[in-house]
Amino acid sequence: MLPARHRLRRPAEFRAAIGAARSGSRLLVVHATRPPTRAGSPARVGFVVSRAVGNAVVRNRVKRRLRALVAAGLPALPPGVDLVVRANAAAGTATFDDLRAAFDRCLPRALTKGRGASADAGVPGGAGPGGRP
Repeated sequence: MLPARHRLRRPAEFRAAIGAARSGSRLLVVHATRPPTRAGSPARVGFVVSRAVGNAVVRNRVKRRLRALVAAGLPALPPGVDLVVRANAAAGTATFDDLRAAFDRCLPRALTKGRGASADAGVPGGAGPGGRP
C-alpha cells in the first residue's frame, strides 16, 4: 500500500488529474498534472480499474500490480505531480512485466505533456493553456 501522503483520495483530485495531460497504451493510460498549489509537495497517485478489466479477483490483482510498480518508482517522481493510472480492459490478462513495460513507456510522456499544466487546465468550465477554454 502507498503511504497516505502519496494517495489521491477525493473525486475532485481524480477529476483534475484525469482532465490534464495523458499518455496511453493498449494496457493502461497515465494521466498527469502539476497543480501550482502543490509545488514542493510529495507526488500523489490514484488508480482506476473498472469492471471492464474483469471480475473482482482480476481487478484487485491488476491494482496490486500497478501499486507495486508505482511504489517502486515513487522516489523518482517529481514533487507536486498528481498521477492517475487507469487500467484498460486488456490489463486483466497482462503479465506484471507487460504492465511494467506499458507504465514505463507512458509515464515519461504524460509527465512531459503535463509539465506546464495549470490547475484548471482540462477541467470543464476552466481555462485551458494560454487562457483559452
